[in-house]
Amino acid sequence: MATSTDNDELKVRTKVVAAEDLPGVPAGTEGRVTLKNGFRWTRYRVEFVNGVGIGSLDRDKLIRAKDHKREQAALAAG
Repeated sequence: MATSTDNDELKVRTKVVAAEDLPGVPAGTEGRVTLKNGFRWTRYRVEFVNGVGIGSLDRDKLIRAKDHKREQAALAAG
């Protein structure tokens, strides 16, 4: 699990959800981080469940799956 000192960086194998529509990947599609790369600009490669893999994704394009589920439950609860 990431800590506040990680600057909210994701680790390899973290389950994520696309925060917005990406090429070949609709918003809300689940995936898994397969590569973390970079020093000043951390970027990620994610393999999504629909078979599409995208590299060089910025952190703001991804939501942790557990956070996404929590947000969806809160919205449904009203």
